Amino acid sequence: MSRGAKVAAGAVAVGAVLWLLTNVWIALLVVVGIPVAAYLVLDPAQRRRLRRVGRRELGR
Repeated sequence: MSRGAKVAAGAVAVGAVLWLLTNVWIALLVVVGIPVAAYLVLDPAQRRRLRRVGRRELGR
């Protein structure tokens, strides 16, 4: 299983547990908010590198 697949499976598991234990909006905020916060913490050079690598993996 690739690293990305492991991350996706973990995110789905966390989302499902949060959905069952809390309000839907709280679960959605956590599942969407953590990656957004992590992206905003990066400095501009790291963001450019992340976008470049992401495009390359998509075959562009």
